[in-house]
Amino acid sequence: MTGDPTTFRERWAMSVEARALVIVTAALTVFGLATLYSASALVALQRDLPPTTFFFQQMGGVAAGIVVFALAAKFDAQRLERLAWPIMIGAIILMLLTVVPGLSTVATIGGSRRFLFGGSVQPAELAKIAVVIWTAMLVLHKGEQMRRLTKGLPPFLLIVGVLAFIAFLQPDLSMALMFVLLMGIILFAAGVRVGHFVALGILASPILWHEIQKRHYALARIWSFIGSDKAPDEVSYQQVQSLIAVGSGGLTGTGFGAGRQQYGWVPMGIDDFIASTIGEEWGFLGLALVVAAFGLYTWLGFRIARQARSPFLQLVALGLTATVAITAYVHLAVVVNLLPNTGLTLPFFSNGRSNLVLTFLVTGILVNIGSARERVYGAAATDPLVMGT
Repeated sequence: MTGDPTTFRERWAMSVEARALVIVTAALTVFGLATLYSASALVALQRDLPPTTFFFQQMGGVAAGIVVFALAAKFDAQRLERLAWPIMIGAIILMLLTVVPGLSTVATIGGSRRFLFGGSVQPAELAKIAVVIWTAMLVLHKGEQMRRLTKGLPPFLLIVGVLAFIAFLQPDLSMALMFVLLMGIILFAAGVRVGHFVALGILASPILWHEIQKRHYALARIWSFIGSDKAPDEVSYQQVQSLIAVGSGGLTGTGFGAGRQQYGWVPMGIDDFIASTIGEEWGFLGLALVVAAFGLYTWLGFRIARQARSPFLQLVALGLTATVAITAYVHLAVVVNLLPNTGLTLPFFSNGRSNLVLTFLVTGILVNIGSARERVYGAAATDPLVMGT
């Protein structure tokens, strides 16, 4: 039985780059779960919880992330251009909720109000995606107006500035800078004049330094990074312990589960400094492998951007790839003291379901951008066992 040759259905056919991106994502996820379990087992016991508590919470995030990834990979990413404004408005509303005084759904963690619903949702993660999609949409809509400073840039500075300002109020200086950086990357890729960025950078520098001075935690991290005696001991302590962990790992590491820093020496060892566990247990080679894996993820993302089926999708793929790459490499640089502590997590590794699910969403969108519609004819079109790639 061959079926009606005129019967067909459409499906998404993944490119080689999209398939490779799925494999890299799977490898990072598995390694991330193993690393989190090793880093969090003793932390859980210290809190009178079963040692697998954080591991199973993260597994729940992976399960949700896989569902989100599958939906995003089958959703035509070109439609995001029409949804750019609703996505941005939704992100602004969620960000505003985090700074509303007395709101019961806001969770205060580490002195900052960055999470909703008991810490399970971090609106800033969605806001990063909103900045990418919205900026890509508007820069193409404005076209030649982007060549003029007074007509091209003000809407971007206003809307992204609102998000950055709310992030300042949380406070989350790193995320505020991330919003601006992602906007700048897309604008630069779209051909905005370099002189505009130089002028804005000169104007913004005094404001940024003023905000850093107002936020003692940010200034303390800078003092700690440069080795100044002005840095509080509690700030320098975590950075020093991270370096001890990485240094004690040597070339090949102490072995899985054999690290000592997770005994509580690194206070944020399952979040902002989880890469220190990789360095200790897997050594220089383990960290190098993670660096290479994120490098491959980035290269594949840029390849997908280059081959995207529209200018809008090119910019979106570029921005989303940059989102994952910047977060990962800044985290890794902080762990070995190449950058001051920023509070950024390591995608696929750090504890936190919100970041994990959103990273799967980003990857799903990239896979769709790296796919093309094709028609399946004949019996295969109606055979439920024949799945789209």
